[in-house]
Amino acid sequence: MTISATTRGLRPGVCTSTTRPSSPFDGQLIYETDTNRVAVYDTSSWVYKTPASTTGSVLQVVSTTKTDVFTTTSTTFVDVTGLSVSITPSSASSKILVLGSIKFGFTGGASATHMRLVRDSTAIFIGDADGVRSRDSGYVRDTYESPNSSIVFLDSPSTTSAVTYKIQLSTYDVSRTAIVNRDYENTNSATLSSRLASTVTVMEIAG
Repeated sequence: MTISATTRGLRPGVCTSTTRPSSPFDGQLIYETDTNRVAVYDTSSWVYKTPASTTGSVLQVVSTTKTDVFTTTSTTFVDVTGLSVSITPSSASSKILVLGSIKFGFTGGASATHMRLVRDSTAIFIGDADGVRSRDSGYVRDTYESPNSSIVFLDSPSTTSAVTYKIQLSTYDVSRTAIVNRDYENTNSATLSSRLASTVTVMEIAG
């Protein structure tokens, strides 16, 4: 790619990803207000650019917080409504730092709830295979509390396509209910029961 003397030094044109120049020239720079990124036209397509010196810096942040209650009696993993975030890496070399704080538990006597982090349809940040044991990112068994399970995981999706990170739950028995953001007994009491909040944040880290 070459940048002509007539274009060198000019400030990027301000636009959005849907209002890019219709007849761009090689080396033309634009700043997209909707993606907060700089792109350059290289021969036949727009290419997002990040300075080489930004390795390790945060390029974008996407976050979601769930404050309502989620329940399931599924014995296979299901998505937790409201605890998923999508991000489109600007480079295939970028890492995605996933941060999570998940409040989950169960109802109905002695029980267990399994929680895992998933990228699209692939479970990540889980333990090694060992017999028939469940491979989880978090696990709770036989407790009246809804403990906080923290997630800090640096992922390498190796793509510039959109990826979705989400939380999934399952319960060990259909007679038991896995829960998010509430306590075991769910008593209408200011001292004996509560409502909680869970969150997932993803950050693109320049590679």
